[in-house]
Amino acid sequence: MSEQLKFIVETLNKEPFKRNYNLISFDALEPLQLLQVLNDVFAEIDSRSAQTTPSTPGSPSTKVKDRNKLDIREEAADQTAIRMLGILKILKYKPKTDNTSEFRQGLVMGDKPTVYHILEWLLQRVPDLKKRAYLARFLVKIEVPPDFLQDDAVADCNQQYEELVEQFKELHKEFTELQKSGFSTSDIKKDIQSMEEEKEQVVRRIERLKKKVESVPNFDRMMDTARKLRQEKERELSLANQKQEQKNQLMHADQRYQRAMNQLKDLQRAAKGASAEALIEKLQEENNVNTYLGQEKLPKEIEAKRKVVSDLQKVVLEPAMGQSDLDELHTKIKDTNAEINQLIEKRMMRNDPIDDKLSIFKQQASIIAKKKIQAADEIQSTKDELAATEQELSEKRQMARELEGGEVLKGDEFKRYVNKLRGKSTVYKKKRQELAELRAEYGVLSRTEEILRQRDDNAQRALEGLEAKKGVSGYHDTQEELEKVSTIKSELDEMKGKTLDDISDMVLKLTSTISEKKSALAPVIKELRPMRQKCQEMSLVYEEKKAQYDNRAAGYETDRSKLEQEVRTYREECGAEESRYHYLQSMKKVVDAQLARAQEEMKLYLSTDPQDKKKACREQYTRKIQEQENLGKTLREKQKAVRESHGPSMRQMKMWKDFEKLMECKRRCFLGERNAERTMGGADYRDDMGGEERLVL
Repeated sequence: MSEQLKFIVETLNKEPFKRNYNLISFDALEPLQLLQVLNDVFAEIDSRSAQTTPSTPGSPSTKVKDRNKLDIREEAADQTAIRMLGILKILKYKPKTDNTSEFRQGLVMGDKPTVYHILEWLLQRVPDLKKRAYLARFLVKIEVPPDFLQDDAVADCNQQYEELVEQFKELHKEFTELQKSGFSTSDIKKDIQSMEEEKEQVVRRIERLKKKVESVPNFDRMMDTARKLRQEKERELSLANQKQEQKNQLMHADQRYQRAMNQLKDLQRAAKGASAEALIEKLQEENNVNTYLGQEKLPKEIEAKRKVVSDLQKVVLEPAMGQSDLDELHTKIKDTNAEINQLIEKRMMRNDPIDDKLSIFKQQASIIAKKKIQAADEIQSTKDELAATEQELSEKRQMARELEGGEVLKGDEFKRYVNKLRGKSTVYKKKRQELAELRAEYGVLSRTEEILRQRDDNAQRALEGLEAKKGVSGYHDTQEELEKVSTIKSELDEMKGKTLDDISDMVLKLTSTISEKKSALAPVIKELRPMRQKCQEMSLVYEEKKAQYDNRAAGYETDRSKLEQEVRTYREECGAEESRYHYLQSMKKVVDAQLARAQEEMKLYLSTDPQDKKKACREQYTRKIQEQENLGKTLREKQKAVRESHGPSMRQMKMWKDFEKLMECKRRCFLGERNAERTMGGADYRDDMGGEERLVL
């Protein structure tokens, strides 16, 4: 309370209130004066709070000047309470008590704790409350009865009023955004002025240039040409922008194509060597995971988010909270936690066997649910990480493609590419050496062919000469053609025979291979059959052992949690007992000190020494009581004497005052007579009276 009162007094002594209060004078204010201070604070926050308020029902409204500070003595108490409650409702004040009737009664009666709390809340938020009061002046809608809205004129007026309210909201939002933007009107005015000066300079420069070029021949044609040039440049710029946009679109299309190809490769790689059952099982697992995420996890998260949003909206709608409100909430939270702990302890002390059995299954179900939620969270985080990694990879590929113009290979692909490149390099070197040898041999063979052709030509010419001499010209050519035809026929026959032989050999080889494979796989198949049966049996055993393991693990987890709870309870009990022990020790020391003091008092009281008896507390208190009784007796006698002499003394004092008035009247009369005699030329006062001054009663 002292800190609260100190804050209120310090704030009221500052601008704009300028009160000269201290803690004592402010605490000594009457309820009506305290309500007047509260009204002045309301008037500072909202100028409408005391603007036009009638003093009594039916009387004309009274306009208040001097910052609209209304004197609440001129206003009825119920109207003051209604007006102040309306202002507090607009300012969204939250009373510290939930009992509204008690709060209203405290406000009407000027209760100090109620008014102090309101003043503290108001003075802590004066700028914000001024803004809220200003907005409430325009945004708090006037409630029109539905019967009045049946009239078209009233309905149109109400519709226009609502439109103006919405327009005010938009304008105020723009105003606040402009205030936050940092632009000042002076800077804007300077910018406008500088732009106007620049505009004037540009206009003058254009006028000068027009005057210069008017004398140039073909001025109009040159202006048309310049205009067309400008238009073409603008068109060129727009075409360049379109080209750039199309390039960007093409690049995005390439990226989409590349992503699709990568997905296709991944799918082909995943499908390679996989059976239909494995793919179906994988799809079922993905479907189950997605079903859990979509039907259980995501709805819970959405509901939690909605709850958080609703809580935040409630917090926003609630008025601002002070330190006292926070302390009260902390106290409630501590009380609730204590109640929860007590209920848990009672439940543990009850120790119902049926509940214990059910608790085991409940804990197992909760553990499985927690594991399921953890697995879903891990899957979701892994998916998010994979998506982020793929996004980063695509960005890196795009950067590399922009720098080098080609696709960047992955790690395994790059290794295969390097190995392939090395093999090709070796083959290339070998082939290059063979090519050099073949080229050398080709040179030799070309020269040999040329020589042989020359010799063949010489022999052909000599043979033709001989055939011409013998009369059988063309015989050699015909014989060569027949030899060629016979050679081709023999080659075709050989090829047909080889083909049939190859087919028969292939059939024989396949038959023998199949028989060999069957004979080789027969013992393996015989061994595999019992192994399959054994595998099925082991799978059943594995499932049973796994179920037993899960049950044991759940039981151990339940026991561990129960033991942890017991340990936590014992620790809390130990801490409570320790604190109780220290408290009892402190109380024991206090009692020992009091007992020692009492023993010392008894010792002094029973002592035969008068000095020791005087030191005893009983003797001291007895002596003080006697002194106070004597003093009270003396004061009562004085009071009795004062009461007895009060009446005569008051009469004597009244007589003395009447005597003073009478003497003052005589003095004034005497002075008036003397002045009158002087003005009439009479004798001197001292001469008439024989030189003596006399008093007449």
